[in-house]
Amino acid sequence: MPTLFDPIKIGAIDAPNRIFMAPLTRTRATEGHVPTELMIEYYRQRAGAGLIISEATGISRHGLGWPHAPGLWLPSQVEAWKPVTEAVHRAGGRIFAQLWHMGRLARPDVTGMQSLSSGSARAPYAVPEKNPYDVPRPATLDDLRQVVDDYESAARNAIAAGFDGVQIHAANGYLIDQFLRDGVNDRDDDYGGSPENRIRLLREATERVIATVGAARTAVRLSPNGETQGADDSDPARVFIPAAKMLSDLGIAFLELRELSPEGTFGSSSVPKLSPQIRTAFAGPLVLNQDYSLAGAEADLASGVADAISWGRLFIANPDLVERFRDGAPLNTPNPKTFYDRGPEGYTDYPALEVA
Repeated sequence: MPTLFDPIKIGAIDAPNRIFMAPLTRTRATEGHVPTELMIEYYRQRAGAGLIISEATGISRHGLGWPHAPGLWLPSQVEAWKPVTEAVHRAGGRIFAQLWHMGRLARPDVTGMQSLSSGSARAPYAVPEKNPYDVPRPATLDDLRQVVDDYESAARNAIAAGFDGVQIHAANGYLIDQFLRDGVNDRDDDYGGSPENRIRLLREATERVIATVGAARTAVRLSPNGETQGADDSDPARVFIPAAKMLSDLGIAFLELRELSPEGTFGSSSVPKLSPQIRTAFAGPLVLNQDYSLAGAEADLASGVADAISWGRLFIANPDLVERFRDGAPLNTPNPKTFYDRGPEGYTDYPALEVA
């Protein structure tokens, strides 16, 4: 029976433990979406994770509509990522780049362009009168070919920048999720309607990335249960279980699921979790995420529903989270007010255990 502290092989990577760092948007890149020196220390501090999954990183100018998030489409971005990955490797760590196209959630005030989606429905916003999103343009077939090309280019750039692999961000209401879910996708062509059609963009992007960097260095993130950023589905099992089976057949390195619960502290839903069913459909390593306690994580590993667990906010506040879990040490409390600041406060200044 595995524990969180046992090693695991995930594709081409030998992870020394099953405590993964989940992708976390932190807005410390430049206005031009180039990684900064501050990011080198942030990722180096967290190299004890079995695997670091980087913050969501844009695959194109059109697809990255979040201020001060990094990209992987320009040579300057590739060069700026190199000291980050080198620092992680020197500290004994492993790091995948999460590849991101925001779709209709790409803010036009950031991109300077009309957003792209499966349809033309504008994304909702908590304060409607301040909604920063536009009415998206339904993607043409040429648009989708370009998106898949952009995934290929970004994946190649990630490896050139020193990443150990890539994770396709197909969760949380972003572009691929906008195609997966029938609450957003109202198309009547080969990318809409049936689950097979709605899975098509995910399959094409994954196949292209695999052809570029290899299946052993390709992962995917899904968020199968509940509504996220206006994206919902009337029957999640009908689309996400076949999607997991498709990814299993492609032999990706691992599949990560962000799953909501009724008591969730960062989004919640009463829609049942699909991980038990996806576990039977997906033969590779399955990583689960969201609101895990140490005991809950150990229980899901022991039951076999998960092979590893990823934590986000706890890794923000505890760069040495693995050691704290191993020693049963107290945890620092994350400060949400500094999650999206621009400087070191709440980013690189959380104390490690030996000086806490």
